[in-house]
Formats: sequence, C-alpha cells, structure tokens
Amino acid sequence: MMNVNKYTRQFFEAPKTSMKWTEKSYIEKAPVWCSVDLRDGNQALITPMNLEEKLEFFKLLVDIGFKEIEIGFPAASETEYEFCRTLIEQDMIPDDVAIQVLTQSREHIIEKTFEALRGCKNAIVHLYNSTSVAQREQVFRKSKEEIIDIAVTGAKLCKEYREKYEGNFRFEYSPESFTGTEPEFALEICNAVLDIWQPSPDDKVIINLPVTVQVSMPHVYANQVEYMCENIKYRENVIISTHPHNDRGCAVADAEMALLAGADRIEGTLFGNGERTGNVDIITLAMNMYSQGIDPMLDFSDIPSITELYTRVTRMNVYERSPYSGKLVFAAFSGSHQDAIAKGMKWREEGHTEHWTIPYLPIDPKDVGREYSADVIRINSQSGKGGIGYILETHFGYDLPKKMREVVGYMVKNISDHKHKELMPDEVYSIFKESFIDIAAPLNVTETHYKQCNEGIEATVSLNFNGKKAAVTDTGNGRLDAVSNAIRSYTELDFSINTYTEHALEVGSASKAVSYVEIIDRNGKSFWGTGIDNDIIISSINALISAVNNMLK
Repeated sequence: MMNVNKYTRQFFEAPKTSMKWTEKSYIEKAPVWCSVDLRDGNQALITPMNLEEKLEFFKLLVDIGFKEIEIGFPAASETEYEFCRTLIEQDMIPDDVAIQVLTQSREHIIEKTFEALRGCKNAIVHLYNSTSVAQREQVFRKSKEEIIDIAVTGAKLCKEYREKYEGNFRFEYSPESFTGTEPEFALEICNAVLDIWQPSPDDKVIINLPVTVQVSMPHVYANQVEYMCENIKYRENVIISTHPHNDRGCAVADAEMALLAGADRIEGTLFGNGERTGNVDIITLAMNMYSQGIDPMLDFSDIPSITELYTRVTRMNVYERSPYSGKLVFAAFSGSHQDAIAKGMKWREEGHTEHWTIPYLPIDPKDVGREYSADVIRINSQSGKGGIGYILETHFGYDLPKKMREVVGYMVKNISDHKHKELMPDEVYSIFKESFIDIAAPLNVTETHYKQCNEGIEATVSLNFNGKKAAVTDTGNGRLDAVSNAIRSYTELDFSINTYTEHALEVGSASKAVSYVEIIDRNGKSFWGTGIDNDIIISSINALISAVNNMLK
C-alpha cells in the first residue's frame, strides 16, 4: 500500500514578486546556451566517454553553435584533467568559445582547476556549494552562516588564483539545490559571492539557479527566478542562468518559464541526458523557439547525424517519441492524420501560405534533416486512403483517382492488419502493382487496329480469353470505347466504363504514361485497373483489361 503521508512539499515559495512573466506568451530571443553534456551528461552515463569520444562530442557541440561548453571537473580525475589539457594544448577551442569547468570550494581543488586551465584563452570557472535545508541539515550539518562562509571562501580563492594565471577567466556561482533553498537565503549567499567578485560590464558574473532536484511546479520556480532577478545586486552585470533537471518531467517548462521570468542563460544537454530523469533537453528548447519564428542560434538541421554520434559515444538511446529528434515524432499512422497532412502539403505547394501551418506537423521535418516520404506517412492497419495514396504518389509517381485511392487503401490496410506489421513503401507499391497494374489474365489483348468510320472509331482487337484466341471488330465513340465494346461482344460480359484518367508517370521513366479505368458491372459493383506504356492509347487499353480481369476474378 502506498503511503502518501510520508511526503510533503520541500520547496519554498518566493516572497511576493511582480509576476510580470505571466503576462508574456512567448520567448522573444535565444538565451545564452551552455552545454553540460561533457560534465553533467557524462557523469550520468553507465560507461563514461573516453578521451577520443569526448573530443568528438566537443567538436559536435562547436559545430552546432555552442559558445559555452562545460567540459568537466578537471580536479576530480586524471581523465577529466587530461581532456581539459588536450583541448587547450591541441588548440581545439575556437576563439569565440569558452570552456567551463566545475570546482568545489576547496583550495586544493581550485588550485588544480586553474592549473588545468593554464594557457586557455576563454574559460568559465564554475564554483558551487549546496544550500538547501536538506543538505545543510543532513549532509553538512552546518548553519546558514557556515554555508555562506564556504561560498565566500571559494569566491575569494577563485579571485586570487585568477590573478596568477593568464587568460580571460570568468566566474559562475551555483547555490546547488537552489529549489530546496529558502529564496531569501539563496539571495543572501549569491549577493555575498557577488560582493567578492564585484561584477562589471567587462567582467560579468554568472549566477546559476539550478533545479538540482525538481520539487515544485514550474510556475513556482519561475517566481523564484523572478525574485532573484528583481533583488540580486549588480543585476546589470549579472547573467542569471538556469540548470533544470527533470525529476517531475517539467524541465522544459521550468526553463521556458524561467526565461520569461528574466533568466538569461540555459545549461542543459542534448536529448536531455543527465542524472536520474535527466537534464533539460536543449534540442527541445531550441526547436520550440524555432517553431515560433525565433532563431535559437543553434544548428539542429541534421538531427539524424547528431543522434548517430550521440548514441555511439554515450551508449544511450533516443526515445522514438522524443520531441523533434525521435524517429517517430513526424510519423502519422492514423488515416485522418495522414489525410490532413497530405492535403496540407498540397495546400502549401499551391502557394496558399507563407508560413508553415501543416496540420499535425509543428515544424517542417526537412528543417531537421528528415524526409516527408520516409518519416511522415507510415502505413499500418490504422492508415487511411490519403496516406496510402500519398506514398504511391510521392515515392512512385501514381496520382490515383480519389475513388481508387479508397479501394487501394482498404486493400493495403487489410494486408497490414493480417500481417500485423507496418508496411514499407516498396511493399505498398508491390500490393498495388500486383493487384491493379497491367493484369493480363484471363483476358489479354495482343494487338489493336483502328480506323475512322461513320459510327466513330472502328477497332479490330486480337485477344486471348481463357486460352482461346480471337479477332473481334466493333465500333465506339473513341478508341477505348470501341475496344470495350469489342471485349463485351466477345466475352458477353456486362460492364460499362465509369471513370478514365491519365497522367505522365514522373517517377522512373518520364516518357511513360499511366492510365486508370473504373468499370461498373450490372449490379453496380466497381472494378479498377491501371495500365502503363509509352503510348497513351496502349496504357488506357491495358488499364481497361486490368479492370476487366479484376472483375473476372
């Protein structure tokens, strides 16, 4: 039996703020992004990345456009130290990129951290200590004053060691477990650190407000962030940063609301990898902005390649339904969804809209390296005629008449249902081809000759029906009608042509024509056939024969 009484709220609501962030409906510009994949993300892996994998991942982050990249805790292990030194000594850090390193408030750790940064052009030294009630009482067993002293001592040491080393070193401070800390105390300790560092326009300081453990709803965190923004010292020279984890599944909401509340910067990881349920997913955050016309200043135009590298070096998987990056996020199996998407695509092709407004697709899949034909319309027993018709048209060039799409759609769905599997485009085409295209038994026409007559067109048709050959002559108001009359007079079949359409077959050989014929029997039942040939007349006859053979079956 679950015992709800053992739990209570562990957060502290911020003192009254203006709550101006609630009046905003969207984020107006991209924040400063800092990837923590190589530190926070790496320490959460079952098998941490080796040096070569870290270097490859670092290059990827640079290519994506990150200007701040936390690379590790160089004082924590030789591997972390070696990675930092390799980046510096091999000149792998672009001039416009700053690496970020984490350090605790202990002199020997701070000293080794600055040693690791020797010769680095641009770096951020990230000092932290935990401030929450739970950590103060249970882990450190220290008073507020003692916790402040830890932070202030570390801030002073960082300032002293910066004077000893060349390079552009900026500072960041995190009151770790901020969300479990009284807002007034978080403000007090951050201001105490800022008083030591004395931020200026040329030497701004980052104050990071981490959601180390998610313990409240996102609006509570937003109010906490706004309280800090409105009351912190040196605000014009302080960059307010957020670092949301995802324990309650609200990391993206925490980050977005924090930006509305005045935050300037986001720390997160690709695909949301991190401790426990993970960090905030920067891909989701960036693409959310992109989908509303805001340039995120990060390049996610080839998510499949990013996913491949990520899964290879981290041994982690990307969930199929992860926003924007999952394999199935643009896939539509439902018939009504497929039909709406296909019609939306057609609407856009016709030039009706400047902006992307396709139903069920918040962004253009091509913008992140995905393809409509391979990713959007997926065929199974839930699919509809619109989606199946879309596959045949986009992959193979067959623009089926509307009524024929319904017939083919039901056939394909039934086969998928029977096999209990998704059908690939080639399988859909194979079903269509075997069932409708150039069906030549039990009736086959081997030759036709035409001439003008008083009744219209006279056709002499050489045919083979159930193994018997014959030459039949009849007339009609056109060639297709004359051939149809000849077939009916010889076979004694009772049918009439109800639909005939044709178009150029644009996939494969552009010189070929495809024709579609629907015939109706005496009971009003419909049968379809498709014909293909370089000659439009022959393709129409082949379509008619295919329809007749489907009726005979």
